Amino acid sequence: IMATIVLSAILAVSFYYWDHKYGGHWELDQNEVENFLSNYQSLNPNRYSYSDLKKMTNHFREKLGEGGFGSVYRGRLPNGLPVAVKALETSKSNGDEFINEVATIGRVHHVNVVRLLGFCAERFKRALVYEFMPNGSLEKIIFSSESKPCELGWGKLHEIAVGIARGIEYLHQGCDQRILHFDIKPHNILLDHKFTPKISDFGLAKFCSKDQSIVSMAAARGTAGYIAPEVVSRNFGNVSYKSDVYSFGMLLLEMVGKRKNVDVNVEHTSQVYFPEWIYNRVNMQHELGAGVVVMEEEDEIARKLVVVALWCIQLKPADRPNMKKVVQMLEGATEMLETPPNPFVSSTT
Repeated sequence: IMATIVLSAILAVSFYYWDHKYGGHWELDQNEVENFLSNYQSLNPNRYSYSDLKKMTNHFREKLGEGGFGSVYRGRLPNGLPVAVKALETSKSNGDEFINEVATIGRVHHVNVVRLLGFCAERFKRALVYEFMPNGSLEKIIFSSESKPCELGWGKLHEIAVGIARGIEYLHQGCDQRILHFDIKPHNILLDHKFTPKISDFGLAKFCSKDQSIVSMAAARGTAGYIAPEVVSRNFGNVSYKSDVYSFGMLLLEMVGKRKNVDVNVEHTSQVYFPEWIYNRVNMQHELGAGVVVMEEEDEIARKLVVVALWCIQLKPADRPNMKKVVQMLEGATEMLETPPNPFVSSTT
């Protein structure tokens, strides 16, 4: 397990270094943002003034949450439709993040991708207006505690997993250009009133043609703990759509464990890194245990999610399935799934 933890630490430190070295290098000035917007006038999202946003949010009174690039506030359109307004902080974001959001979500229409209803670009005051998701993020649902346990059953968790997978498959194959998200994690999965999952936060997304198997990247992007190894070091392989597959696998495991994949506060040290611990349970055909499941039917669903996740987090990108195959695996029979190879670095290497 130590080798795995060391690898995770290397990924985290490497990302911190690249983020701080290159993070502010690509700032875009307002003229470039305006040039972009003038070329995308055919997009559906409306353009709002900053004054409109203040009316919409009652002067940003109700804060829903905070992310890496700004804060999200609850608002309401003049027609009464509830919305979420993401106000981008100039000190944290740049034109890249704003343009990525408008360029990607502005042209994407899928039940499992959040809808962008509008935006604001008034000098350096930039904001994005989304459909409101009353059940918040998946992160708040699955990272339960004794005082606030996860209320969703395994059937609903399976539906959510399939929905996220379909959304990513659409981004990879259903658009004119392939969209690579590069930040799939529970925090970026929003849930509507029926707990239908919606992929959000496209600030780190990249476009590429569908026949392009390798993506060039000047710096690592993503969130430590979900970043595919090849995004940090090309020694593991080339960056491609398979990098999103890896992130999805790590998300799936957190849905099963209902905890962060790395947790130093667990009772047994063998469970600190949940992905490796759960792989050993599956590989030795043990019950999943550790409070993961209760009934036999639930065990089957949880085991399916685990096996699919372990295929997704294979160290070599070529060994991971594409998202179309992932959807088929999630919707197919559990007994048809093969146990994947060990996706972790051996302590002897």
